[in-house]
Amino acid sequence: MSAAAPNPDLLRRAIRGVALANLAYFAVEFSVAVTIGSVSLFADSIDFLEDAVVNGLIVLALQWSTRQRARVGMALAGILLVPGVAALWTAWEKLASAVPPAAAPLSLTGLGAFVANLGCALVLAGFRHHGGSLTKAAFLSARNDVLANAAIVLAGVVTLWTASVWPDLVVGLGIVVMNANAAREVWTTARDEHLAAHSAEP
Repeated sequence: MSAAAPNPDLLRRAIRGVALANLAYFAVEFSVAVTIGSVSLFADSIDFLEDAVVNGLIVLALQWSTRQRARVGMALAGILLVPGVAALWTAWEKLASAVPPAAAPLSLTGLGAFVANLGCALVLAGFRHHGGSLTKAAFLSARNDVLANAAIVLAGVVTLWTASVWPDLVVGLGIVVMNANAAREVWTTARDEHLAAHSAEP
């Protein structure tokens, strides 16, 4: 038996809260990333900003028709790729300088991001099967971010031991791959919704 659909107002409040949390931590992580020159933190901070925008759009789009929501879902699939492009550019610049980021701020900021994203993922977990591609996009972003933040903390520890630029670079590129996979999943779900809505039209 499928789970009952959640109260729409409760769903909107939950997603609005997630959007605000993402926007707040974006400011924190971006500031640290620029200060210490971290590829992984930079990629993740842009991802926080992207999540804030995505969840803000979802709050609006939940009131629209299935077909309109599917179109927004396909657009969000493209937005999910933005952090990856930014991370690739930053990684290229980091390779040129080959200076590792400060290990302690890297791990501590990643740990804070882990806590923030874990909270968001837990909030969204109860809604991930409702609202189609939109809530799926929000949940996948939060879930992927929890994994990325754990990797950032580990990268900081390894950087402390090795004084190498590579742990930060590898994690940053890993974030690119996760976002690309999330974009593919959201696009597929949104496309199927759009086709189903089109077929249902008289």
